[in-house]
Amino acid sequence: MSDNDVTRADVSANRVPSRLPGTDYVLGMNSAIRRIARHAERASEVGCTVLISGETGTGKEVWASQLHKSGPRADKSFVPVNCAALTTTLAESQLFGHEKGAFTGAAGASLGVFRAAAGGVVFLDEVGEMPMELQPKLLRVLQQQEVTPVGAAHPLPVDIQVIAATNRDLEEEVVAGNFREDLYFRLNMVELKVPCLRERVEDIPDFIEYFSLKFSEKYETPVWRPDPETLTRFCEYHWPGNIRQLSHVIEQSYVLDCQPTLPDRGVMDQTTRALPFFDINRLRDTAVLQALTATNGHKGRAARLLGVHANTLTRMLAQMDSKPAK
Repeated sequence: MSDNDVTRADVSANRVPSRLPGTDYVLGMNSAIRRIARHAERASEVGCTVLISGETGTGKEVWASQLHKSGPRADKSFVPVNCAALTTTLAESQLFGHEKGAFTGAAGASLGVFRAAAGGVVFLDEVGEMPMELQPKLLRVLQQQEVTPVGAAHPLPVDIQVIAATNRDLEEEVVAGNFREDLYFRLNMVELKVPCLRERVEDIPDFIEYFSLKFSEKYETPVWRPDPETLTRFCEYHWPGNIRQLSHVIEQSYVLDCQPTLPDRGVMDQTTRALPFFDINRLRDTAVLQALTATNGHKGRAARLLGVHANTLTRMLAQMDSKPAK
């Protein structure tokens, strides 16, 4: 029996979905995800710094939230920060706070994220996007558990746990000079490498059931359950947007009151049939087209798949449109 035959038999078998402790969210049966769950449980107990890595849409924030809820800081704040949205000019104040009059427009003092989360957890999403000039200051927070607000003469102590997430390979970013090596090692006390959905096919039926029940309740419509042939197609699809894309496909069917359908791969096949090629601009354009195809043309979701801001995707599309036809 082939691996595919085993997979198809597994996904059609009767099974009891496994959930994250204390939630109704799917944990699954995949061995890698089970190992992550064990490591997450231990990390939450000791309250150490945790780095969660994985492709966009794999559920990194779910794991960050789980670490918070199952740890000793569960009754304190959970403060998420999107590092990709930080502006260089304001980021230091946003993260570390400022004193009154520290700069033009600073009419009052600000605590900043780290002091506002006192006793709780700060979740640094897309930490690989953090500007280089802020990385030494973050390193000081991790090493010394203190921050120096803009305009302050002395550092102030903070009591927080830091959980960071990234869809980048930070080791490669270190080699490229885009990320500090000492900061990477400090963040990487425990690393949870979340597998992509195509590497945990055995869990797709559980996710389908979970999202079907969730959106059936939300939109007050009957629960959709796929027939065996449809389930096989869903399990064989490559899911570039991972769990988030699967959720979108199912929710879209409830919104439109129709059967869930997989994204059309025709356009994607046309853009990739010439691969491999090594022109960086062509690779970028192909990635943009794939993201748009995977999200049925939704620019906001495509930008998230690509790991860029929506404004950046708009500029990329404008540049593609301005290129002469070949």
